[in-house]
Amino acid sequence: MPNEITAPLNGHSGLRRAAAIAATVALCIAAAGIATRMIATKHLRDETNSLAPPVVALTNAQPGNTTYTLDLPGRLQAYTSAPIYARVSGYLQRWDVDIGTRVRAGQLLAEIDAPDLDQELEQAQGNLLTARANARLATTTAIRWQQLFNTHSVSQQDLDMKNGDRAAKDAIVAAATADVHRLQVLEGFKRITAPFAGVVTARTTDVGDLIASGNSNGRALFTISDTHQLRLYVAVPQTYAPQLQPGVEARIDVPERPGKTYSAQVESSAQSVDPASGSTLVQLAVDNSGNELTAGGFANVHFKVPTPIAGVRVPASAVIVDHRGVQVATLGPDNRVELKKVQIARDLGNVIELSGGLAPTDRIIATPPDGLLQGDTVRVAGYN
Repeated sequence: MPNEITAPLNGHSGLRRAAAIAATVALCIAAAGIATRMIATKHLRDETNSLAPPVVALTNAQPGNTTYTLDLPGRLQAYTSAPIYARVSGYLQRWDVDIGTRVRAGQLLAEIDAPDLDQELEQAQGNLLTARANARLATTTAIRWQQLFNTHSVSQQDLDMKNGDRAAKDAIVAAATADVHRLQVLEGFKRITAPFAGVVTARTTDVGDLIASGNSNGRALFTISDTHQLRLYVAVPQTYAPQLQPGVEARIDVPERPGKTYSAQVESSAQSVDPASGSTLVQLAVDNSGNELTAGGFANVHFKVPTPIAGVRVPASAVIVDHRGVQVATLGPDNRVELKKVQIARDLGNVIELSGGLAPTDRIIATPPDGLLQGDTVRVAGYN
């Protein structure tokens, strides 16, 4: 009887042990799964944290040039240019030179037929003859009255009147002589001559044209330009104007002479800034003894300008311009971002020249990502 009761009890105990073992295994499996997931999560978190900082490439600042080339447009003009007006009125009788003709000083350009002036001169010469005759008669009369006065035949008053008449007649002669000389000088202006050696750059008259004297009523008959030396005018931005002092050399080229350059030298500047353009007008002298350059033409001007401040050059992509100003992102020893304010000296396109704010040893972020802030951590990919 006792043996019959013990057997069932042993069966129940085995079931309990099996259930406990199964529960323990299940718990172990669950714990292992949880631990595995926790380890995977930790690895994922660590990997995510390691990949979170942006990857950047670094570059170094390069020393700036001690001189740089300043390229500006310019306009060539004749060193001396003069419009030639008529000094007498009349009709153009002939002209001897046309545009492009090289003339020497005093060379005849044209002649004017001025019949009215010829008549005035003849009349003035007749008036001079009359004045001289009257003056001779007055002189003779005054001498005779002096003799009569010496014999007490006439009064002092009568003698003074004759001497006064003689002086008046002499004055009339002087005036008539001056009038003749004036008209003779005007007669000389019927021949229009070149005031200096140069080239005829304009002719605005022809045979038979009615010519008016002076520049208020008439037009210029010719324009003479001295082109053996040219003036070159350049509008220089205010920033660079103080550096272009007299004596600074420049090279120029013109479209009609590809591949050729010519030397020029700064002569003077306007010493003032045009408020409309913010530039200073600078004048250069260009030797044109070879007559290869044309007055009025366009020229590209290349100045070699000394740099007043030794700066550094960085890629244009490294410069940050926003509401905080102009900055460059650099890295400290702990790979944390340091934003440094800089001053731009010159924008060279792909390269920016800075006049201050950086040291040559700074590690510069070549292309800083958007939203980069002071103190941010980054990962370095290498140097450009």
